[in-house]
Amino acid sequence: MAQAKDETTLEIGGREVVITSPAKLLIPAAGVTKLDLVNYYLAVAEGALRGAGGRPCVLVRYPNGIGEDFFFQKRAPAKRPDWVEVAEIRFPSGRTAEEVVPRHPADLAWMANLACLELHPHPVRAEDLDHPDELRVDLDPVPGVEWPQIREVADVVHQVLTELGLKGWPKTSGSRGIHVLVRIEPKWGFDDVRRAALALAREVEKRAPALATSKWWKEERHGVFVDYNQNAKDRTVTSAYSVRPKPDARVSAPVTWKELVDCDPADFTLWTMPGRFARIGDPHAGIDETPCSLEPLLELSRRQEAEGQGDAPWPPHYAKAKGEPRRAPPSTARVKKPLIEVARSEREAEAVAAAEEWKAKHPKAAAHLEPRDVLVDRMRGSSSQWYRVRINLEHVPARLRPKSDKPSAK
Repeated sequence: MAQAKDETTLEIGGREVVITSPAKLLIPAAGVTKLDLVNYYLAVAEGALRGAGGRPCVLVRYPNGIGEDFFFQKRAPAKRPDWVEVAEIRFPSGRTAEEVVPRHPADLAWMANLACLELHPHPVRAEDLDHPDELRVDLDPVPGVEWPQIREVADVVHQVLTELGLKGWPKTSGSRGIHVLVRIEPKWGFDDVRRAALALAREVEKRAPALATSKWWKEERHGVFVDYNQNAKDRTVTSAYSVRPKPDARVSAPVTWKELVDCDPADFTLWTMPGRFARIGDPHAGIDETPCSLEPLLELSRRQEAEGQGDAPWPPHYAKAKGEPRRAPPSTARVKKPLIEVARSEREAEAVAAAEEWKAKHPKAAAHLEPRDVLVDRMRGSSSQWYRVRINLEHVPARLRPKSDKPSAK
């Protein structure tokens, strides 16, 4: 390892990676520097590459740490080592971009030097960009839903998959949710994989209607949302071993179904995961050995369609799909829900704090709110994201409903 002024050069498997500003704090509360991030990904490289290796990745960069602005970078930097592989991704808009395809621990170190905390791979391999080999079940809790309920919904997902002959691999999201990954044979296109995920979401909702929902619009959700749209083309989720932008440097941790029963997501951090990995290895080590057929879920989808359940809303910016219902939230219909916007912020934590401030300001109205009445929407642009906070007042008596203020900016 060679050192120069404010940079360190690492030799990794015959490749040199220059780490600039190695002492720069990226996660101040946890004391995580850029070099700490690099060393973390090198320690868990085998598992991280099992999740993101060989896949085009979006770069999510925090150049000045998690307390400052971050951005999504779909296009690989023009200035990069010649050993960094790229693949050309075509987006639903028709535009294209060459995205980074990590295959070697040195690639992970190079990405970490760009202050990429998270790994955001597409569900395809660089060798076949049109046929996903991974179905992603994203369990996203609404505000107020606690970890035990999320685990219960994951258990229902496990039951459905097992009954249909598919094998699910669970991991903590590193935030509030759970991801369940299903390796599939790369025989189906994105639309079929999304259709299969929608069928799964509806079946989980059917079996646990009080705990889970497949409803796309936030004002209709309750409990844990089974986000089928994470399987639409161009959508990515944080992969296994990704470091999340949380004060405690929490990571997305692969676990076994048995572990999921008792684990606490806060136990898995950048500081604790290398020791766990050295001690027990990767719980997802066998994930590529058992690719599953999508046919059982597609058959379930056909049965649901025969019962009158057609397509469900797609994310914004996608072309209108055949059979898709009206792409607008119920609050925009003739009979509107009484929604008011109370804040906008650049970060989720600030958005959640703004919601709590609103409740404190209007305690009589807040006393009538249900957890699902606080809507924290992630608004995503081409290279950035921000958060909008809305309050659904339908459960608040009309005489107690505050007037809509100008949204506060955080």
